[in-house]
Amino acid sequence: MAEQTHVLFVEDDDVIREATQLALERDGFAVTAMPDGLSGLDAFRARRPDIALLDVMVPGLDGVSLCRRIRDESTVPVIMLSARADSIDVVLGLEAGADDYVTKPFDGAVLVARIRAVLRRFGHAGGDRTEADDGDMDGGVLTFGDLEVDTDGMEVRRAGRPVALTPTEMRLLLEFSSAPGTVLSRDKLLERVWDYGWGGDTRVVDVHVQRLRTKIGQDRIETVRGFGYKLKA
Repeated sequence: MAEQTHVLFVEDDDVIREATQLALERDGFAVTAMPDGLSGLDAFRARRPDIALLDVMVPGLDGVSLCRRIRDESTVPVIMLSARADSIDVVLGLEAGADDYVTKPFDGAVLVARIRAVLRRFGHAGGDRTEADDGDMDGGVLTFGDLEVDTDGMEVRRAGRPVALTPTEMRLLLEFSSAPGTVLSRDKLLERVWDYGWGGDTRVVDVHVQRLRTKIGQDRIETVRGFGYKLKA
């Protein structure tokens, strides 16, 4: 029997927490649900889940700060839950290291779909673990100035020094590296990196590109206004 994927869910609303836990468990996930950020951090350290769902406005340690603490220790995927799609909380959560976000109130099926999409990028299926999909990237070391991308070892070096990337940042860089000099639209990146089969929030792309720039060089990825981004060859 395949091992269940373990979800850490941090939410202070009792009704939402219990209903969402039941929904996720019906879909085959093992769930640890906590009511505040501090207990969520303790649970993360004790259980080492496969993915974390963090509400932004939880007491003790807010969701953005909790995401930042998790990211300091791990590259485990994180999805933020926010009550307002236009809130600065969304951007703050992404800047803190979250991989995606879902707006509340949410439909259980939509949440499960987003979780499964994130897990596929990290080498898990929805509910059960599976092999990662490495796409069509050919193996080898790609070089762009002082930047080296090892597509076999999934390692990146800049000026000979290792660059630590989250799996989402790595997938984003691989997309750029597969077509250097080619403009990739935000919608195309949402489809290829985030596995969105529908229109998504392009802020997710913008914040991840900015995070990637801080690690590989601000000038390495160029913004093509009105069209998207491209990796300088």
